[in-house]
Amino acid sequence: MKTTPNFQDADAFYESLLDAHSGLSREESELLNARLILIMANQLGDSALLQACIAAARQTTAAGTAQPVE
Repeated sequence: MKTTPNFQDADAFYESLLDAHSGLSREESELLNARLILIMANQLGDSALLQACIAAARQTTAAGTAQPVE
């Protein structure tokens, strides 16, 4: 699993993500995020990798900052 930045253009992706949420209610935004997660998970397709990603996302400190994955 890649734990270092691997974006071709992180700023453009982030801008697209913000644009996708523009004008949506909180519920609509949450549904968009859920659909996006499932679409991206389908692209990965590897169950072990998906489980590792979930575990990495859950590893946070009390302050809410991500911890490195070993």
